[in-house]
Amino acid sequence: MSLTLDSSLEDALGATTAKALGRAFAMETVGDLLSHYPRRYADPGELTPIRDLPVGETVTIVAEVLSSSFRRMRNRPGAMVDVVIGDGIGRMSLTFFAKNIGAAEWRSKDLAVGRRGVFSGKVGMFNDVTQFAHPEYELFDDEDAARRRADARAAVLIPIYPATSSLQTWQIAKLVGRVLDGLTAVPDPLPESLRIGEELLTARDALERIHRPRTRNDVDPAVRTLRMHEALTLQTALLQQRDAVRALSATARPARPGGLLERFDAALPYSLTPDQQTVGDQVAHDLVGSWPMNRLVQGEVGSGKTLVALRAMLQVAESGGQAALIAPTEVLAGQHLRSITKMLGPELAPQAMPTLLTGQLPAAARRKAALRVASGQALIVVGTHALLGEKTTFADLGLVVVDEQHRFGVEQREALRAKGSSPHALVLTATPIPRTVAMTVFGDLDTSVIRTMPAGRAGIESFVAPLAEHPGWFNRVWERAAEEIAQGRQVFAVCAAIDTAKKTAEQGEQAALVADGGAAGPRWGVVQLDEALATHPRLGSLRRAVLHGKMPADEKDAVMQAFARGEIDLLLATTVIEVGVDVPNASTMIVLDADRFGVSQLHQLRGRVGRGGVPGLCLLVTEAESGTVARERVDAVAATLDGFALAEVDLELRGEGDVLGAAQAGARSSLKLLRVVKDAALIARAREAAETILAEDPELARHAGLREAIARRVSDEDRAALAKN
Repeated sequence: MSLTLDSSLEDALGATTAKALGRAFAMETVGDLLSHYPRRYADPGELTPIRDLPVGETVTIVAEVLSSSFRRMRNRPGAMVDVVIGDGIGRMSLTFFAKNIGAAEWRSKDLAVGRRGVFSGKVGMFNDVTQFAHPEYELFDDEDAARRRADARAAVLIPIYPATSSLQTWQIAKLVGRVLDGLTAVPDPLPESLRIGEELLTARDALERIHRPRTRNDVDPAVRTLRMHEALTLQTALLQQRDAVRALSATARPARPGGLLERFDAALPYSLTPDQQTVGDQVAHDLVGSWPMNRLVQGEVGSGKTLVALRAMLQVAESGGQAALIAPTEVLAGQHLRSITKMLGPELAPQAMPTLLTGQLPAAARRKAALRVASGQALIVVGTHALLGEKTTFADLGLVVVDEQHRFGVEQREALRAKGSSPHALVLTATPIPRTVAMTVFGDLDTSVIRTMPAGRAGIESFVAPLAEHPGWFNRVWERAAEEIAQGRQVFAVCAAIDTAKKTAEQGEQAALVADGGAAGPRWGVVQLDEALATHPRLGSLRRAVLHGKMPADEKDAVMQAFARGEIDLLLATTVIEVGVDVPNASTMIVLDADRFGVSQLHQLRGRVGRGGVPGLCLLVTEAESGTVARERVDAVAATLDGFALAEVDLELRGEGDVLGAAQAGARSSLKLLRVVKDAALIARAREAAETILAEDPELARHAGLREAIARRVSDEDRAALAKN
């Protein structure tokens, strides 16, 4: 049967197998299966060291059967097969349970002494002996094994695939082999000149070598080739989307002499930082362009991104246009409104009429706010998901500002943009993004960076309180908090959960990151911490409050405003205070179970202190053992205040995740071989090549292979997602 990359798996392998692959890996086509690459290779000529196998992990090894026997069960029907395999240095046992003696006898004969094969299972220990209980296995053919031993040069590497309990690696290898045998010519996504210039393989040869390499020398060229395929495909798709946005027409929103923006700048009590000025000029230029602005502004916590956004909103307002700022939480939306109103001052605020619109406003207040927005009276609108509702309409939506882009799905962002006629879009993020990540994830956006910080910041010191090594430091953390409060300062204490007894965390937040080497679950919730501190000799009598996402909006707002006014000494909160909250008198951030948070989240939390003239202190409390990945994250945050450096660390520790797709997930939209840090230079070359190709051939009429690769790689859903970024 002749197969192409677009052939369905049902046609290629049958309905049952196709259904199994679909359930396990969301595969639909031959191309999906062939882009399921091996994660490593085993060499049948080299037995895998058994003594180094990690207990508790599922592994695949190559080994030889040293003994095999079976015996009846004493207390229940059936029999047990005991097998010992080894590698000449170490050995381990395999245990199988059979329903009857006949089945046990067959298994024992199948696993005869001297047979070699691939064994896969979860590593356990029994009587101090490493063990697989009922592992999956595939034995090498005797004749083939003999031939390999006779001629080591003919040894074929064994691909080890990402697998599931229902689809083992060797089963996947056989299915891949079947479709490769039936595969016809594969269109090459790379122009011939690029392929030759980069010294890469043809597409067909690359697939053959990565799935069926004869030696390790076959693997590297195949991987390099397929990485370039992936990079060029993604970069071309992103640039196509950028060009599609630029094909739209937008209403120019120029600033005018004596207008809102000029009056606002004149009243500012401080000067813009050099980066704020540069980025502000870029945004101002975009707002008078012939196509909609589509710009990402990234910068450190507290670098002044909100000021840049407000200046853009005022420029749009001068033409009677409206600007909508959508924030991820009620607390942050309220904070933004108060901050914007304060910055505008008593003269400009009544003209721009900044208006808050959230889902938890009282009905009368919400109706009044919605009327202001619909009539065009409110030129600046701040809200949460309530801005997305069908009942919320704008008179002339000219600018959409999305704060903390990663908190919103593309569907939500598009719902807001659809309320205007090709409005300009400004995306803000305080999570610094490495250049290659920005190029890969936000390649269709123009990117600006704010690095310089406003003058007058006192800075932050960060320390780890490693309770695994120093359990007594827990008490010292709270003594330190009491010392800060005694000096008239305020303290945040953040927990990963609301109530550990009920196992409640903030819905929609990354509040319980399961971490390698971290605790099984967060020890502290704000409920438990509040109860514990109530009896603390120094903190128990101080003004203390709790804040979390399950509280009614008016209560959250009241607590946050009381803290901002200095009426609360110690605020016990979840990550609801992660972004945007600005309390200059807050000096100390204590993060409990710090190993439960990601690098960027810890950096965001730390940014809540040290925002005024008061020096900041961040104490990261963790029980994670030294040397674990969980502890590495915490130590990395304490070691530097450079968010861009931490973004690189975060990327290395967590991986890139997905770069396409409305849900930012799914087999079809995740990176396969490309690694945005390691492959930075390759991505840059692919970007240049994509720009050249599209400049000469916008419709890819002369690049059929690339056009087809994009169609396979970027589904209609992915394209819709890209259009909404």
